[in-house]
Amino acid sequence: MERSFAQEVQLLKLGDGEVFHGEGILAVTKALLQAGVSYVGGYQGAPVSHMMDVLNDARDIMDELGIHVETNASEAGAAAMLGASINYPLRGAVTWKSTVGTNVASDALSNLASAGVKGGALIVIGEDYGEGASIIQERSHAFAMKSQIWLLDPRPNLPTIVNMVEQGFELSEASNSPVMLELRIRACHVHGSFPTKANRAPPISRRHLIENPDFDYSRICLPPATYAQEKQKIEVRWPAAVDFIRKRKLNENFPGDADDVGIIVQGGMYNVTLRALQQLGLADAFGQTRIPIYVLNVTYPLIPDEVSAFCAGKRAVLIVEEGQPNYIEEAAHAILRRADVQTRLHGKDVLPMAGEYTGEVVLTGVAKFIAAAAPKGVDTDAVAAAFSQLTGSKARAAELLGAPMPTRPPGFCIGCPERPVFTAMKLVERDVGKLHISCDIGCHTFSTLPPFNMGNTVLGYGLGLASNAAVNPMFARRTLTVMGDGGFWHNGLTSGVANAVFNKDDGILVIMKNGYTSATGIQAIPSSVNQSDHRSPDMSIERALDGIGVKWVKSIYTYKIGTMVTALKEALTTSYKGLKVIIADAECQLARQRRIRPQIARDLAAGKRVVRTRYGIDDDVCTGDHSCIRLSGCPSLTIKPNPDPLRTDPVATVNEGCVGCGLCGEVAHAAVLCPSFYRADIVQNPTLWDRLIDRVRRSVIGWFQGAPAPSTSTWTR
Repeated sequence: MERSFAQEVQLLKLGDGEVFHGEGILAVTKALLQAGVSYVGGYQGAPVSHMMDVLNDARDIMDELGIHVETNASEAGAAAMLGASINYPLRGAVTWKSTVGTNVASDALSNLASAGVKGGALIVIGEDYGEGASIIQERSHAFAMKSQIWLLDPRPNLPTIVNMVEQGFELSEASNSPVMLELRIRACHVHGSFPTKANRAPPISRRHLIENPDFDYSRICLPPATYAQEKQKIEVRWPAAVDFIRKRKLNENFPGDADDVGIIVQGGMYNVTLRALQQLGLADAFGQTRIPIYVLNVTYPLIPDEVSAFCAGKRAVLIVEEGQPNYIEEAAHAILRRADVQTRLHGKDVLPMAGEYTGEVVLTGVAKFIAAAAPKGVDTDAVAAAFSQLTGSKARAAELLGAPMPTRPPGFCIGCPERPVFTAMKLVERDVGKLHISCDIGCHTFSTLPPFNMGNTVLGYGLGLASNAAVNPMFARRTLTVMGDGGFWHNGLTSGVANAVFNKDDGILVIMKNGYTSATGIQAIPSSVNQSDHRSPDMSIERALDGIGVKWVKSIYTYKIGTMVTALKEALTTSYKGLKVIIADAECQLARQRRIRPQIARDLAAGKRVVRTRYGIDDDVCTGDHSCIRLSGCPSLTIKPNPDPLRTDPVATVNEGCVGCGLCGEVAHAAVLCPSFYRADIVQNPTLWDRLIDRVRRSVIGWFQGAPAPSTSTWTR
């Protein structure tokens, strides 16, 4: 169920002199093949890159070249894969979402960076930062500095990205150090073109095997080798990296005629900065800029002589550095003072200290810089007028709206199988009081938002049960933990379940078994039902729990709210001491719809009978108290004006988005709400029997209503 790149991966076969037209992450994969990579891997739960999806769809190409592809159980496993490059001249690449993925991988990465590598080791990380991110707001830059891993941040265009992938391997080998390549969301999905090279079969691969093992104690991360490794990092590897970056001109200079000022920008921030200059009349759409720009395609390490040379003779320079702390700005201050260059640096004084540098944010910061620096030959009044016109349009739009648009928090998909579980928990709370719920990473984290507002802490992927360890014994009643099946396999089985069993914890764990890592794009996990040929088809959460010693386990179909309520109450009150696990079992509705809709379309086209279930609300029965909405929160359950002129309260209604999961009706039944919900089975391509039954029903209903039965049916054809 991963996103399919089955057609797009054919672009990976392009040879010398051909032209690639496509998406950023496909370009990265093509660059890996051109660079002669021997092995690739990563954690698939990475919404930023889709790189694992591409690699899995391109298995035939990988097999032909002898490249090993591994879908790792976690980022730690992916980082540990790079250990192959410590002893052997193997080029390897892995991918995950940062910074959370880098945190998980930190143990392996620290050892990798300390030992150093023979073959090029490249880590493609999705820098998931800003308002569109689903994670804590941190930067990868800090980890790169801490462990001496070189950090590439290419300009968001395909030729630069491809070049930096290829150069990244060479930089890694020249300095015997791992290299990170960070790509923001927009860079991963930017489209463009570049001239391709032929794919390179790696010299060591699954087709050309290693004959003899290599051992060198100096590469083992134990004293006294670690002391020598640290010394080598600073005295040998770092200077080698700086020399390589300088000679290969990995950073770029774009000149401008207003050369008494300049802008230093992270590579990933180049497009938005150039767009700001263009809007202010200081650049054109083709990249010609009046303000000189120094682009850091390598943000760590910085090249001191390049920074000081760019700033020399300039009165003021703006540093566009997204995120906090402002590592680059502080380092640039130190570089310039050591070089006795007195250029005034601007950065976080005109740009926000933290937060995503969107187009509007950078535009405002650049306008402030131009106003303060007054570059020679630049009409600052015209720049100010352009800025005022741009921002004035937004102010005028706000004035016309009259009030801010209402917030729309994210939430569960229509028919999501996890929503009924939290509805059941709300019903349990009505009887037993408020519950402490340790939450986890995944779709179920939406439970912390309205209408549920459930989930007291979120500590990390698969760490929900571990975060509950000290809370549970301190409470008057048992506490709950919610964990996804993706989190279970990632970290939860060992850090959570094994820890709880070992310590004889008496908590309750609810595992959302929806079949995929759904929150990150519906990728397969070990317990997914439909596995591809290169994965094991027979891994079970239930058997894993049994094998680790969990004795109290109940598996419940999530849409049966009454059954779920009973199980939760039993877990809260049972005399059994030990971990109690409830497996909430139902397929991710989004994945299910993607699976069944093509089949339904084929059946309809073939004239086969198709039954589609829908739910509705009887306007005459609905009381208008909307408790069903407060307990469900389904986007397809909404309100509409009351058709009865004598009643003013709006009534609940089910819109066309309904997928027929039945939650709304189950809620009404389990919560003893009004009986206004009804179920309707819509039959398409009906049989003669269907038509006969329909006529009989209409006749009977019409007789009871005191009206003649209609003469025709309204079947959907």
